[in-house]
Amino acid sequence: MKTQIILQNDPDTRRCVLDAIRNGKVVALPTDTVYGIACAVDNPRAIAQMYSIKERDALKAIPVLIGDFNQLAHIAAEFNSKAKLIIEHFWPGALTVVVSKNPALPQELTMYPTVGIRMPDYGWLLDLMRACGPLAATSANLSGAASPTSAQEVLAQLEGRIDLIVDGGTCAGGIPSTVIDCSREPVEILREGGISSASIFELINKQSSNGEK
Repeated sequence: MKTQIILQNDPDTRRCVLDAIRNGKVVALPTDTVYGIACAVDNPRAIAQMYSIKERDALKAIPVLIGDFNQLAHIAAEFNSKAKLIIEHFWPGALTVVVSKNPALPQELTMYPTVGIRMPDYGWLLDLMRACGPLAATSANLSGAASPTSAQEVLAQLEGRIDLIVDGGTCAGGIPSTVIDCSREPVEILREGGISSASIFELINKQSSNGEK
């Protein structure tokens, strides 16, 4: 397989990416944090291919990116009050929230009763997902390797493994998202990333204090 790089600002890029996703391909895309590989969230075969591309442990679930809040119902079974508080404050942004999943999601995406969801702060990608729907997405690196922040870094790791890389320049964030598990009480930070855990718990504690008054 020959990996093709196309520029994000090329007039034909959006159409090429939409065609690739709708045809079951896995593509590499820039986000507000790092580059990711992505496919249609309802395509089990493409999701399985993502595991193969990354040499990813099958026990590690793949998160979902959404383009707007209306897409949440397709991915999550429910959102508790703390999850709603957190996403209303930090989305779009570098925060992945783990919640109860919609049981209709493919088993290949996650074998667990939960799913990680994020709305990236990246207009081009949000617009793309409003057209094609939510994307199963994870960092565009081989498992255990550094998360890439440029198209060339993606190519260095995944050349010949994916069909298409969208070159949007260097990612502004540069580090993966923070992951918080809101499916349990108390909530738990699973990975520190682009948003500090201190700012998240400050928000939660402030809300709790206000609720007690």
